[in-house]
Amino acid sequence: MSTDKRIKINQLLSTHAPGVVYLSSWLVQQGYSLDLQKRYRNSDWFTSIGTGAMIRSGDKVGYEGALYALQKQAGLYVHPGGKTALSLLGKSHYLELSANKVTLFGGQQEKLPTWCKQHDWGVKLDYHSSSFLPANIGLVELELKTFSIKVSSAARAMLECLFLAPKHQELIECYQLMEGLNNLRPNLVQDLLENCTSIKVNRLFMYLAEKANHNWVKHLNMDKINLGSGKRSIVKNGVYDPKYKITVPVELANGEL
Repeated sequence: MSTDKRIKINQLLSTHAPGVVYLSSWLVQQGYSLDLQKRYRNSDWFTSIGTGAMIRSGDKVGYEGALYALQKQAGLYVHPGGKTALSLLGKSHYLELSANKVTLFGGQQEKLPTWCKQHDWGVKLDYHSSSFLPANIGLVELELKTFSIKVSSAARAMLECLFLAPKHQELIECYQLMEGLNNLRPNLVQDLLENCTSIKVNRLFMYLAEKANHNWVKHLNMDKINLGSGKRSIVKNGVYDPKYKITVPVELANGEL
């Protein structure tokens, strides 16, 4: 390999943190042609992990490194959400979390690329593409060892949990998570609820927040939050709550937790 090409690869590796995925399309934008990338792979600087994605040879890369590439290089909003985000933020330490499943959310038009879905990250990626919340509201930057990624804030993560309930997540567990969120910022909660298009999520969020008796609830402007009309049967054989017109589990309604 020529001296110029060695200098170029050294510049790339010295300015980017280890543990991340490199997208071929992004590298082209940075001045690394497809031919040059091929030479780097042949020289064992990089190892392909699927079409359009590479890692440094010998580098250990987790799913976080894949998200780094999707967010920082591809400009996607795919991010850890729900229980996974709460766990990363240290908000769910008292709940048992699945060590082999990571919950991800992304915009309605966003899909995980094939290389990301098929590569073995050591965990299962449980991806949900939706538009019930705007993609750019309520995300926070989480500092990891050598780089950072965007994850859902605690408030957004709670809404994502309720989006999955009750089919993919138990409401009892959602309440246990809500109980720990006593310091949410009312203005962010207001912004999220005003922009949330799921009536089910808004009603459940307010029901659980009031049940947990959080102080920040009184600072919300309910007139601006869309709670829809009509009844919603969230679970079968539950208890009807007349205020939010939802049917919730008996144990939750009666406090038998």
